[in-house]
Amino acid sequence: MTPNNMDNVDYPSFICEADRVPHETDPGYSVTEGVVEAAAVAQAVEEIPQWFQQFLDHRQASKPSAHTMKAYRRDFVAIANLLTGGEPARLSPADITRDSMRTAFAAFAADHEAASIRRCWSTWNMLCTFLYTNELLAANPMQLVARPKLKRPMPKALPRTAVEALLSAVTQESDTRRTDWKERDLAVILTALLAGLRAEELRLVDVGDIRTLDDGSAVINVKGKGGKERNVPIESALLEVIGTYMDSRAGRFPQGKKRTSSPKSTPLSGWPASVPLFVGRDGERMTRGTLQSRIKRAFKRAGPDARPVPGALVHGLRHTYATELATSNVSVYTLMKLLGHESMTTSQRYVTAAGIETRSAAAQNQLYSLLTEQREDDGTS
Repeated sequence: MTPNNMDNVDYPSFICEADRVPHETDPGYSVTEGVVEAAAVAQAVEEIPQWFQQFLDHRQASKPSAHTMKAYRRDFVAIANLLTGGEPARLSPADITRDSMRTAFAAFAADHEAASIRRCWSTWNMLCTFLYTNELLAANPMQLVARPKLKRPMPKALPRTAVEALLSAVTQESDTRRTDWKERDLAVILTALLAGLRAEELRLVDVGDIRTLDDGSAVINVKGKGGKERNVPIESALLEVIGTYMDSRAGRFPQGKKRTSSPKSTPLSGWPASVPLFVGRDGERMTRGTLQSRIKRAFKRAGPDARPVPGALVHGLRHTYATELATSNVSVYTLMKLLGHESMTTSQRYVTAAGIETRSAAAQNQLYSLLTEQREDDGTS
């Protein structure tokens, strides 16, 4: 394998694009595993060999996300602990052999899901390729280390009744608890449903990223994965919901909004362009944990009528956005642009899941004419 092919090696294509490491929104990922492994990393932040730090520096040059860099470290520590008995700083490239890696990954696989095992395998495959190309390793043994096949489930969307129940649960929130903020939660959920943003993209949107248009609609400049940006149009109805949230935010944090005398007022007028769009109860940019917990609470309040997509609490809202567009016969190319996918193959899966092409093809069956003729003969038409 050449260095040019290292970036995306063996991450499943349907959840992997440039510098993508699977996380808790992905099928098969265990949130518990992530917490446990993150704790292990926190304890061993400084306990890594110099040659692994060089690998991290090498990967940093391609500007992966902070989440990706943490995943590299987490995966390294998890296997290095198994190879060294809990002292990853003692690991030497000479310890990385076919047999040692097979043994370590067998132990790792005992209490991890398939997606986590493949993610860890991919990290070590990149690391071993780096060591090989820098003449620190005689060969990359990872091609001889087994990894599980990962099923490619079709993206699942929320049915309309579930979306209605979810939104109803949020709008009926009483705001009696300090953490409750229904205007914000509604704006977050609707932005995911009507603009298809990923969890991290929701967090990173700034007020200045929303450009309002003369007809009352707007365009969101989305900071996507791998530093890629895209523009996603939204209609005036969503902009009004965001405006209502911003009004409530001004009441909570009046110091954050500046007075404006602009004759052309918009729902975002008076807010500095650099401030985050979605904030927590402290007025700072919403954390990943807060985003997850608020949406989880909304589903819980909605009850059995609205169950989240398994393994995709926030991402399920994005699946719903994409599926709705696919059902409306939006082209695969347009879907790719709106969703920020690297390949149309990924976007095509939403069309396949919606069954538009197969349903249209099946409807062409000329034998349906027999039913029409039969009804005419029976006098039922």
